[in-house]
Amino acid sequence: MYEALKRSIEAAWEDRSRLKEPETDAAIREAIRLVDAGELRTAEPLDPGQHEWRVNEWVKKAVLLYFPIQPMRKMQGGELEWFDKMELKHDYDRLGVRAVPSAVARYGAYIAPGAILMPSYVNIGAYVDTGTMVDTWATVGSCAQIGKHVHLSGGVGIGGVLEPVQAAPVIIEDNCFIGSRSIVVEGARVCREAVLGSNTVITGSTHIIDVTGAEPVTYKGYVPPCSVVVPGSYRKQFPAGEYSVSCALIIGRRKKSTDKKTSLNDTLREFGIS
Repeated sequence: MYEALKRSIEAAWEDRSRLKEPETDAAIREAIRLVDAGELRTAEPLDPGQHEWRVNEWVKKAVLLYFPIQPMRKMQGGELEWFDKMELKHDYDRLGVRAVPSAVARYGAYIAPGAILMPSYVNIGAYVDTGTMVDTWATVGSCAQIGKHVHLSGGVGIGGVLEPVQAAPVIIEDNCFIGSRSIVVEGARVCREAVLGSNTVITGSTHIIDVTGAEPVTYKGYVPPCSVVVPGSYRKQFPAGEYSVSCALIIGRRKKSTDKKTSLNDTLREFGIS
């Protein structure tokens, strides 16, 4: 469907002198318009169950090529002043998005109808689906993919990734609850209906240890569906001695009977953690 657009982006990626051509400029801007509208994604699920995801490298290339063709300019809001080259999203009323004062999303980030932006930040290339709340001082990095009816609590940091273009972005699937001050970075994937307790850190190399069975099971960069996860630590031997290393512990599974709107505290209380 977008083969001609893709060819133009790929050609400019290989030969940056093409950025001076009006046709290339128009192709890059059209790609970003489509990403902003949610018609193109930097990464997308290959099936309705979100079991497999594909990174659209050429779309990420379009995002990267958008930076050099944008001029720097002064931007003002009353007494406040900025100097940047990236446009901001506008017309939230038309988009059906509730955006509280001090919420900022860059043009080229898709925010679906029904989403709520508290004072927060959403970067270019990101995808925030319907019914999701990006709570106060939460950040959604470049190309991060946030599913439907997700709650990103206050101060949550969702990492972004543009380069290398083949790198997977952070993915938070549908109906997840991410507790306050949690961090998910380095292309980690949190699968549907998972709950991360406050201050949980998930990176590409974090040990995510399922302690619900007779023997521990360790994952990296992947939180299984319906997992209830809290911060933890394990002991590791170093040349200078044995020390505690941070990890994340899967302490249970979200029950089918647990309503998706149930508070984080109520969910954790089911597993004996307040």
